[in-house]
Amino acid sequence: MADDKAVREQLARLLAWGDAHVTFDAAVEGIPVKLRGKRPARLPHSIWQLVEHLRIAQYDILEFCVNPQYKEMTWPDDYWPTSAAPRSLSAWTKSLRQFRRDRRALQALAADASIDLEARIPHGSGQTYLRELVLVADHGAYHVGQIVLVRRLLGVWSGA
Repeated sequence: MADDKAVREQLARLLAWGDAHVTFDAAVEGIPVKLRGKRPARLPHSIWQLVEHLRIAQYDILEFCVNPQYKEMTWPDDYWPTSAAPRSLSAWTKSLRQFRRDRRALQALAADASIDLEARIPHGSGQTYLRELVLVADHGAYHVGQIVLVRRLLGVWSGA
């Protein structure tokens, strides 16, 4: 891989990218408690469901990358919360904290020179570490955009 260190730095940055779109942290900042579980008309998910889905999916990909005893989850049941709203304020806070913790772990994985990014994950079915890191970033960008859309429709987005 050309200039391995530069690629690793870009991958780590990509996981919290803000150059081309809103970051996760900006998208979830300042959302009123009463609107976190509200679904706008004709949209399938609330902000809570999108946030929790992002957390679960990111955690699952991290586990897949680092845990040789990884057990595949069931799609879509295990990846989406059933409730439109968090059970409590602490559930919201915990979800955000865990998302950020796992993002840092993925950034550390990207930066770890002892891991061949192009190597197949030993317990996978052909996936590479590079593929999984790009997948997390791409998936995150998609759903962060949805969070912004929901916020706009709920009238609580003043960002660009």
